[in-house]
Amino acid sequence: MLSEAERPNALAQQPLVHIAQQFISHGPVMDIHPLGSGNINDTYLVEAEQPFVLQRINAEVFSQPRQVMDNLCQFVSHAHQRLSTTPFNRRWEVPTVLRTEDNQHHWIDRQGQLWRGLSFVPHTTTFNTIQDLHHAMEVGAALGCFHNLLSDLPSAHLADTLPGFHITPNYLRQYDAILPQAATLAPDEHHCCTLIAHHRNRVAILENAKAAGHLPLRAIHGDPKINNILIDTNTQQAVSLIDLDTIKPGLVHYDIGDCLRSSCNPLGEETQHWQAVTFDVSTCAAVLRGYLSSAGAFLKAVEYDYIYDAIWLISFELGLRFFSDHLAGNRYFKTQRPGHNLQRALVQFQLAESIHLQKLSIQAVIDQLKTEYCTEVRCTT
Repeated sequence: MLSEAERPNALAQQPLVHIAQQFISHGPVMDIHPLGSGNINDTYLVEAEQPFVLQRINAEVFSQPRQVMDNLCQFVSHAHQRLSTTPFNRRWEVPTVLRTEDNQHHWIDRQGQLWRGLSFVPHTTTFNTIQDLHHAMEVGAALGCFHNLLSDLPSAHLADTLPGFHITPNYLRQYDAILPQAATLAPDEHHCCTLIAHHRNRVAILENAKAAGHLPLRAIHGDPKINNILIDTNTQQAVSLIDLDTIKPGLVHYDIGDCLRSSCNPLGEETQHWQAVTFDVSTCAAVLRGYLSSAGAFLKAVEYDYIYDAIWLISFELGLRFFSDHLAGNRYFKTQRPGHNLQRALVQFQLAESIHLQKLSIQAVIDQLKTEYCTEVRCTT
């Protein structure tokens, strides 16, 4: 609960109370306060008889927010059905979509903004950095459980709510269009440009593998970074993967790369000491082991061959996206200070360079896990 000094004033809070009440069948709203640190949507915890999460979907990012909700409801229904017949051997929570009085999965305010209510998962916490190797394995296991639940949901049943999302060559084209419009570049900006120029020929590797039929489209989370994984405060086990706006067709490699990118940087993605950023290979091994213990059965042998590329590419891609947004005037990612997106870009590019320099060590980890978890490999050795 916030103190009186910290709470929004009555004029600011009243509209939120009105919106929250659209998702409550009875009882008052006792308090509302911001929740989490997401870069896209506005998220609040509503204190009521049954606490819940209230979110405004950012229509500037998600141009079809109703499709976002349709995808979410389809996943929630599918996951609950799967868990009712084949539960995991751990606590696992799938948020429930709250309905309005007229049974809608969303509510539209006077400005045309779409709001939704989701059940709150209690007795959990999140972290911005890996705490230890047990935590790393749990982060991996969470993504594996999530992909396990999605593995038999045909990707064709889901709308592509973010066309071009994680299609790295598209982000490179956007950068190429923005760069000539930029003013005189500072040294850190020049550093980013140099790295992009050096690696630009590598950015199509996953898309080329998809086009060649090596990597199939599946239903994915789209944003499985470490602080979207809820950890049970009692058992220290992962119990849920949240921030479900980006569920869509894609490559599981996008998710694997994003999870490892956010997990294996001990300094975290908001550090101001970007020169000291490194990719921790031991953490990578723990995350992948946790992931494959839940998801290894449905990955084909050839898909293991692109895991390293995904780890490097998604780190580089996010650096490219942060830098392009910085050059464009911070239109996509929320910022807290001048130069924030440039700082974020420098962190991701440095992480990608660390991954590049440690390719042999990372690939050795992947090869070892492939022999342990890939059914095709075990059956032929």
